[in-house]
Amino acid sequence: MKRKILTLFAIISFILLNVSAQQDKKIILLDADDAVVGASRTELYLPLLKNKNVGIVGNQTSIFNGVHLVDTLLSLDVNIEKIFSPEHGFRGTADEGAHIASGVDEKTGLPIVSLYGKNKKPSKEQLQGIDILLFDLQDVGVRFYTYISTMTYVMEAAAENGIPVIILDRPNPNGFYVDGPVLEPENSSFVGLHQVPVVYGLTIGEYAKMVNGERWLNGGVQCELTVIPMKNYIRNAIYELPVKPSPNLPNWQSVYLYPSLCFFEGTNVSVGRGTETPFQVYGHPDMTDDYTFIPKTAQGHNAPLYSGKECHGKCLSEYANNFRNNEQRIQLQWLINAHNQLKDNPDFFNNYFEKLAGVNSLREMINNGVSEDEIRESWRDEIDKYLKIRKKYILY
Repeated sequence: MKRKILTLFAIISFILLNVSAQQDKKIILLDADDAVVGASRTELYLPLLKNKNVGIVGNQTSIFNGVHLVDTLLSLDVNIEKIFSPEHGFRGTADEGAHIASGVDEKTGLPIVSLYGKNKKPSKEQLQGIDILLFDLQDVGVRFYTYISTMTYVMEAAAENGIPVIILDRPNPNGFYVDGPVLEPENSSFVGLHQVPVVYGLTIGEYAKMVNGERWLNGGVQCELTVIPMKNYIRNAIYELPVKPSPNLPNWQSVYLYPSLCFFEGTNVSVGRGTETPFQVYGHPDMTDDYTFIPKTAQGHNAPLYSGKECHGKCLSEYANNFRNNEQRIQLQWLINAHNQLKDNPDFFNNYFEKLAGVNSLREMINNGVSEDEIRESWRDEIDKYLKIRKKYILY
């Protein structure tokens, strides 16, 4: 009898432990201020900038304690020589894909070099006179978001010119899962340089360590890299960012849905650019779903798809708000739903789709009516290989 009681107790304990473990895996929503970002830990990196000519890679997200990194460092007598800005520009107001010109920052008078368009990688001439590069951009943890490509090119140029790089780490608001097809090398582009899944589950500092450690820079070079880590970062969290990382990711709901909805950028379906809910809705004039929206041209929404036309589709804001109960994975059901309604349209997919997907098979599987579960199974082996690499570079 005593043995039966002990056995029953062991079973109950096992169940409770597993329930607790599952609860621990539930994601939570946090304010980004709940994590102490690398930029705010000046005591760790100011000594490295002393008596150095500094180049800053930053934009409107390079904020801590409500002040821009550039303004803070200037007030601390750091000698900033030049600013390098990514897609969307230094102040972050330009459209996706828009031409970004180099120029001068009106507030500080510092020269700005655009790292977008034809000039994605700093040249030797642009780096002349710079002793160290300080990188501070808010990433969103998705392969086709171009800030990690900018970081890669900056690291590569730094390695080739003997310039150290400091990455100021920030939260990954999609860092609580890993999912999606792993990039095939033939589909490498600025929206996907490395053989990683769509959602890679690393902070930008961890990602930099992986790029450097795996010798993914051109020619296998490595840069002199320092990552300034965060404090109080929780990987199982969505972070509500204090500054929108780009014009069409205005809030945490858009950031949360972005990994699933950005596939539509490789189709003829709108993701709500030109509305107040970009990357929270999707639709097309010929779809039959009951939600409607009309894209309109505005700042950050230059000539959006189907401008002035009524689109029918779905609004996913409520789905995002139910994040605690959602599966922690990319959702293909929305892409498949739209395809099923528009599959007779020969222009449903465009030539950009493979660059976003990273693989040639996804378009084919959707066209052939392969189920979402079967599609997901096709990713498994490559994701498992990636997870073994990722494990080496986790800081938190």
